[in-house]
Amino acid sequence: MNPPRNIFIGTDSGATTSKIAGVWGNGEAITTKLLQRPTNAQSGTEAVIASWVSAIGEFLAENNLAWAQVEGVGLAIPGPYQRYGVLDHSANLPPSFKGWDVYTDYSRALALQAGRELPLVVGNDGKCGGVAEARLARGESKASVLMLMPGSGLGSAFVGPNGLPLEGDTLAGMETAHMPAPLHLLGITGKPFPCGCGRDWGCIEAYTTISGLARLLDAKLVKYPDHELAKSTATAKEKALSLRDRAQKGDALAVEIFDFQAQALGLHVANLTLALDASIVIIGGGLMDPEATSTEFRERYLGIIKKSAMSYVWPSQRSGIKIVPAALGDLSQAIGAALLALYQAS
Repeated sequence: MNPPRNIFIGTDSGATTSKIAGVWGNGEAITTKLLQRPTNAQSGTEAVIASWVSAIGEFLAENNLAWAQVEGVGLAIPGPYQRYGVLDHSANLPPSFKGWDVYTDYSRALALQAGRELPLVVGNDGKCGGVAEARLARGESKASVLMLMPGSGLGSAFVGPNGLPLEGDTLAGMETAHMPAPLHLLGITGKPFPCGCGRDWGCIEAYTTISGLARLLDAKLVKYPDHELAKSTATAKEKALSLRDRAQKGDALAVEIFDFQAQALGLHVANLTLALDASIVIIGGGLMDPEATSTEFRERYLGIIKKSAMSYVWPSQRSGIKIVPAALGDLSQAIGAALLALYQAS
């Protein structure tokens, strides 16, 4: 007797590692055990595809499943895109990947491995993360969900009542990281921090993520000339990456920096709430990782975000907005990709 074909696989492709997850036909995760393998981008596109297919095989074997049970596959990849399933230039992938029709190549490889055509859906990695987190956060309700994920950059997603992310007409919807920050409210004077996207208007990403930490540290060190980091010979990146641990130990400079980032992110939440009217806001990223940050740190960060946001949303929104931490960690994007495959099949 053949096993039921009732599972959906999600592939989350990062520049360095790729993660695999799966969901049953009812949307429940097959497992929350993290399976990740090297993406092998340095070896070219064929190596990347082979890595994804091999990792799916490992996932199936570890969970006593078979290719015959797979109904569809979702792929989470970073933007921007030339068109659906075709990469444009990405800052963290080889230049040769620009123009790669990943949809066609992955579809062919999946069909070859499974012995039949498998439906494939491709989505932005941040938006896939939002799909998975939204499903958990809203439970049985149909509430709209905004998700912001400060990390190396600022991932953003808006998930509507249908459980699907806002994509936009050119697949660039919800690229909110490159909206201008309200610098006057943040006390920023002088030239805005530069952003990797090339815009010069002060992208919110530069004030809320790791990408701007080194410059934010330099600006704040003026107030702390005797601080250890003012005299350190470490690289700018090493100094910036030390701030999270320092903040959790009560270092006044580090605490001030993350308070600033939380205030900036709160203003961004208010901006997006005025436009999108979501009643649940999920904050993801490494600062919400319970294995890397303390409960006190996370509660302080979320509290400042909420206080900053509530000053600017409509009065009718203040009582209904919930601001909560993400729950799925590194698995969110792979699970979200699997859910997209499930939703496409429904």
